[in-house]
Amino acid sequence: VQLVESGGGSVQSGGSLRLSCAASGYTYSTYCMGWFRQAPGKEREGVAAIDSDGSTTYSDSVKGRFTISQDSDKNTLYLQMNSLKPEDTAMYYCAADMFEPGDPLGSTEYSYWGQGTQVTVSS
Repeated sequence: VQLVESGGGSVQSGGSLRLSCAASGYTYSTYCMGWFRQAPGKEREGVAAIDSDGSTTYSDSVKGRFTISQDSDKNTLYLQMNSLKPEDTAMYYCAADMFEPGDPLGSTEYSYWGQGTQVTVSS
């Protein structure tokens, strides 16, 4: 299983970015996928998740601003991030697992991880 994130960058507060995660090595549609982030000195935090049925889960900190979606034909996961804030600055990772997680935003629930893409939001 390989996961490769892209789309990170630097943006001003209030701006938008769309992250992508290209997946390979498994049957994409049968897996649960998630986006996580980790800022320096902080624990990894679950941001958004989508299960094999398309049900989504968001952390309270991003609800209403971020949208997780997927294109199964392209084996790609997306995270549309709007109204970005400086506190959204972090390394963003996508993750996958073939089993339905008990906690969709729990990092220990996922077996496969990408290398991350940096998002920096300036005030």
